[in-house]
Amino acid sequence: MSQALPDLKLLRIFVSVVRNQGFAAAQQELNLSTSAISTYMSQLESQLGLSLCHRGRGGFSLTSKGELFFQETLRLFGELEGFERYSAALKGELRGTLNLGVLDSTVSDPALPLAEVIGAYSQEHAAVHLHLSVMSPYELQLGVLDNRLDLAIGAFSTRMNGLVYQPLYREQHWLYCSERHPLFAERRIPAEVITQQRMVGRGYWSQAELARHGFKHSAATVESMEAQLILVLSGAYIGYLPEHYAQPWVEQERLRVLLPATFGYQAPFSLILRRGRSREPLIQTFRDLLKAQLNQS
Repeated sequence: MSQALPDLKLLRIFVSVVRNQGFAAAQQELNLSTSAISTYMSQLESQLGLSLCHRGRGGFSLTSKGELFFQETLRLFGELEGFERYSAALKGELRGTLNLGVLDSTVSDPALPLAEVIGAYSQEHAAVHLHLSVMSPYELQLGVLDNRLDLAIGAFSTRMNGLVYQPLYREQHWLYCSERHPLFAERRIPAEVITQQRMVGRGYWSQAELARHGFKHSAATVESMEAQLILVLSGAYIGYLPEHYAQPWVEQERLRVLLPATFGYQAPFSLILRRGRSREPLIQTFRDLLKAQLNQS
């Protein structure tokens, strides 16, 4: 007869194995040998009475039931961590880890005083360990959804069920070329000439979103603003960049904006969290500090 609830140690080993995509890859994180990990995984499967993963020459992969069990295990650990935080809050202190995610290249954005918020948060709640990750919009949403992230800040063109989106501000983007590009020295450039240039797209843009920004196709794809800037500075491409991020290069006369009356958009930034977690103390205190800081700026 299987146990009603598997050993939490076995569940943590299972999560580590899945995240590392195999027994060997999880050795360092778990500080266990592959044979020990295999034994623990067999114990877990025996307790559950089902097979969680395939392992062998074909590599590691989850079974269909293993995938469902993995998602439920992540949810369970999220609930347990929330309970631990709640218990600490009852004693008048905040403890635990706050996992925060953010888009790249926001450090130069005056509309997002993230450094100031984190500084104030760390000063007020010194016992809280902060883990900050920089990810793409899709990764941020997925991280919040499976409880790997408690909060995330970014611009999300598509939304996922199960998440709460709290609007923050809008980030201005313009279309740029570098001094190495043939259009840099041109004046009165027709829009149809610009749309014929080799353009850098974002990996998380759909074809419809690319079209909304004035282009039918892209000649290169990136996943970050830094990668976008590198390609635009090469002179081989044009591309959209946040105004605050591109400004230093504009001042050095290494970038210029192309036809701002036609090409440009504002990206709506939001704070996201998983539905049902808004009242957790670590999350609520960070949200309150961020809101107060944004109201001051």
